[in-house]
Amino acid sequence: MLQATPKNIHIYLESNPNPNSLKFVVNEMLVPEGLSYDFPNAASAASAPLAQELFEYPFVDRVFYASNFVTVTKKDDVEWIEIQNTIKTHIQKFLEMGKYIIDIQDEFEAPAEEETETVKKIKTILDEYIRPAVEQDGGAITYHSFNNGIVKVKLQGSCSGCPSSMVTLKAGIENLFQRMMPGEVNAVEALA
Repeated sequence: MLQATPKNIHIYLESNPNPNSLKFVVNEMLVPEGLSYDFPNAASAASAPLAQELFEYPFVDRVFYASNFVTVTKKDDVEWIEIQNTIKTHIQKFLEMGKYIIDIQDEFEAPAEEETETVKKIKTILDEYIRPAVEQDGGAITYHSFNNGIVKVKLQGSCSGCPSSMVTLKAGIENLFQRMMPGEVNAVEALA
């Protein structure tokens, strides 16, 4: 691995619809555009040094990386005001030391599926209209499959376990697909 170079890192916080998640936005890209990494527990963070360190705090429940932010989901028994500066300082010091937040290459694999014109259109709508809004809220949405009029997606980051994510999925995302692709998309479902 290359020698780490110290950096000047600035972080600001953004809330999102999930009251248990907080978005820590950094002044540089952390992972390549379009990629995201979700760590629902410490065991899943074996190749993610920053997430491993954050899971050492008893109040951290989930860690998510995308573009220029880290979303941390806390446990219910603690308030953000008590822990947000601890997490922010930890992330900032980690990044200022020039450490890498993840030690793996892109392992994203879409399911084997013929990419029809309909699937291309679905992915374009996800990329252009939906993904930016979901990332704004500290999460990610990725295409999984399309079959019998049903688009299946994977929700990550602050969207995982968010009380309003199902309302957003049905009232927002599903309605958008039905307006933009009438007769082709009948429903949108999130993978469990």
